[in-house]
Amino acid sequence: MEMSWIQIFVIAFGNIAWMLPVFFWVRSEARADARHADNLIRAIHEEMKDFHGRLCAIEAGKRKNTGEK
Repeated sequence: MEMSWIQIFVIAFGNIAWMLPVFFWVRSEARADARHADNLIRAIHEEMKDFHGRLCAIEAGKRKNTGEK
């Protein structure tokens, strides 16, 4: 039994019709994951800056109490 060109086009269209929505869904999930990772990196960066500020304040307090410069 030979496949006609119409059957080949129908199969190809069916594959495309199924794969395009899946492709776009996976792409949107990947972008959401990337945004989440970016937010985590920003939060870590802000926490590092905050920690550095607190550490500098502690060191300044120690210097003040011991009379160091």
